[in-house]
Amino acid sequence: MAGHSKFKNIMHRKGAQDKKRSNLFSKLSREITVAAKMGTPDPDMNPRLRLAVNTAKAQSMPKDNIQRAIDKASANDGENYEEVRYEGYGPGGSAIIVEALTDNRNRTATNVRNCFAKNGGNMGTEGSVAHGFERKGLIEYPASAGDEETVLMAAMEAGADDIESSDDGHTIWTEASALHEVATAMEKELGEAENVKLAWKPNITVELDEKDAGTLLKLVDALDDDDDVQTVWGNYDISDEVMEKLG
Repeated sequence: MAGHSKFKNIMHRKGAQDKKRSNLFSKLSREITVAAKMGTPDPDMNPRLRLAVNTAKAQSMPKDNIQRAIDKASANDGENYEEVRYEGYGPGGSAIIVEALTDNRNRTATNVRNCFAKNGGNMGTEGSVAHGFERKGLIEYPASAGDEETVLMAAMEAGADDIESSDDGHTIWTEASALHEVATAMEKELGEAENVKLAWKPNITVELDEKDAGTLLKLVDALDDDDDVQTVWGNYDISDEVMEKLG
């Protein structure tokens, strides 16, 4: 169950998000509002909302912003977002899944397609790459949460499926339906996680060279910049050596 992984490279997001705080808060607010609209506005009774709120807290989103996003769900503000998923191909034979919340499908589809086209990729049809991924629960803890054995034992006791530990932190995988339960159990042992969310985990990863990796990261950043895009997942792996060369 224990293991080491370079999976931190598969979802290129943290650096870009740190530089675009307001954009990140906007995305988090949208997810909170949608989660609250789809169920009760009480996080304790709404697992999706609880995950959204916990993610927002982990990103240091102010409590007032979080509450406004929840309150917005019951207001008649005219904003009705729907969940959409786009799939496509990036440089080096990589596969990309883009999750978005939009109030205008045509706008979002056009923007996502342009991002692929301008950055060495092309958008595919629904289902074109998703078959190469599994829908899983993802929990992330910093290295400071404990050593590998401590986190491993907590994950096993909580009913997690797998754990990957490295100097950067700990990644815990669960069945999608068990995410809330496992995250709650682990929080009692290790404290609040950095990230708790549903994820697309690739069955096989593709290692990219410096040229393809540079283009791929530009593609991911371009997608991340779009207001409607919530998360970008991929099956690519970029070695530490290549990442250092790319700066």
